[in-house]
Amino acid sequence: MNATFDMLAKTFKGLEEVLAGELIALGANQVQLERRAVRFSGDKALLYRANLCLRTASRVLVPIASFRAKDTDDIYRQLLALAWDRYMTAETTFAIDTTAYSEQFRNSRFITYRVKDAVADWWNEHAGKRPNVRVTDPDLLLNVHVAQDRVTVSLDSSGESLHKRGYRVANTEAPINEALAAGMLLMAGWHGQCDFYDPMCGSGTLPIEAALIARNIAPGIFRQSFAFERWRDFDAELWSDIYNDDSAERPFDHHIYGSDTSFYAIQQAEKNVKSAGVQRDIELRQIRMEELRPTESSLAGAPLMMMNPPYGERLASNRDMEELYGRIGTALKHHWAGATAWIISSNETAMKCIGLRPSKRVRLLNGELDCQFNRYDLFAGSRKQTMTASPKE
Repeated sequence: MNATFDMLAKTFKGLEEVLAGELIALGANQVQLERRAVRFSGDKALLYRANLCLRTASRVLVPIASFRAKDTDDIYRQLLALAWDRYMTAETTFAIDTTAYSEQFRNSRFITYRVKDAVADWWNEHAGKRPNVRVTDPDLLLNVHVAQDRVTVSLDSSGESLHKRGYRVANTEAPINEALAAGMLLMAGWHGQCDFYDPMCGSGTLPIEAALIARNIAPGIFRQSFAFERWRDFDAELWSDIYNDDSAERPFDHHIYGSDTSFYAIQQAEKNVKSAGVQRDIELRQIRMEELRPTESSLAGAPLMMMNPPYGERLASNRDMEELYGRIGTALKHHWAGATAWIISSNETAMKCIGLRPSKRVRLLNGELDCQFNRYDLFAGSRKQTMTASPKE
């Protein structure tokens, strides 16, 4: 029977419950929500699957030490007592990522130095040789988290953040984070049950993530590597079995439509769609939101629309933004009755110009921007009837 151990999946603000649901579906045990993270337990196979399959995680950590410390010398002493040969050799290059939320540990860089000293001195004492620190592409990445006097040291099994899927080969300005896009889709209940529209698709992140979810394609399939592949206990045969198992993939009988006013954006989206291998499911067009119309078959199946319009954080004036969001609302009311629309934005004033009352509001963080993610149920009927619908917070 495979040994089980504790793990921690990091995520983005507002996606904790979605990530917990993903972990439960993968077979994780003892799932517990934390701030921008979910704690769980499982075996090595689950660790590999979590990195390959989780859509809303940024990284998966395996804690190896947790203790209270009064100063950095205390951190050094406690880590010097750890059996580092369980996790590395004297030839293993390593790097340390430290975050500290503490009154007594205010300098995260000094914490990093003392952790490095503990690892290097342990090897010097036991093997007469000090392993090298390598900031870029190390063999082992250590994560150090300090909360007041509680220090947790973990192995980072992911390496580069999991939101960097590997399919993105072209960008537009400020593309939405892939993990956030997937979280929004899962939050909206998307699993490929209808047609999907993104009328402001930019470089195509939402349509691509929608296609991957619809066909249940693992988002990590495009990545070159994961950090756990360099670990001492890496099981290459187990990983090969998991990586090459496509039995969970499913057919998708509907269609995904991405559009944008920018020809350049559509060009970039086409490159990313091709890189992700989902051309058969996604149709891209250069067209204004106001001119876009759903197909008859789409409306018959109650399509899902999702968009990430400009927020006006850079160049556009407030008046421009308010006019844009007003046009979005007019288009939704006049042409999309029967659909469900979700819109994310940090511009709350402009969101009010949509002129529809959301049936659900969710707070999310897009980068550093605090955003509203609103659901609009587009019923056939008058604006007054729509406006009087009661919002569910």
